[in-house]
Amino acid sequence: VQLQASGGGLVQAGGSLRLSCAASGRTFSNYVMGWFRQAPGKEREFVGGINWNSGTTWYEVSVKGRFTISRDNAKNTVYLQMNGLKPEDTAVYYCAARPSFSREFNDWGQGTLVTVSS
Repeated sequence: VQLQASGGGLVQAGGSLRLSCAASGRTFSNYVMGWFRQAPGKEREFVGGINWNSGTTWYEVSVKGRFTISRDNAKNTVYLQMNGLKPEDTAVYYCAARPSFSREFNDWGQGTLVTVSS
């Protein structure tokens, strides 16, 4: 399994970015895809997830209403649309995958850095 995250960059507070996670190496139809982030000096935290089959999404409270996760089946890609970015959203963002029946994300992509300036 390979997960390739991209789309990070520098943006001003209030701006938007869309991260992509290109997935390959298997069929992800029975998988959950997740987005995580790790800010400098902090532990990695869950941002949100999507059930690949149903498209059901869920989010960490601090990003709910600002961030949206979606997937493109044809491209085997998951997206994290981030609007209304705040300086506290600055972090390295990672995508990850787990089987739907599992509670643990075992497959991880490399991170992509998002920096939000005030």
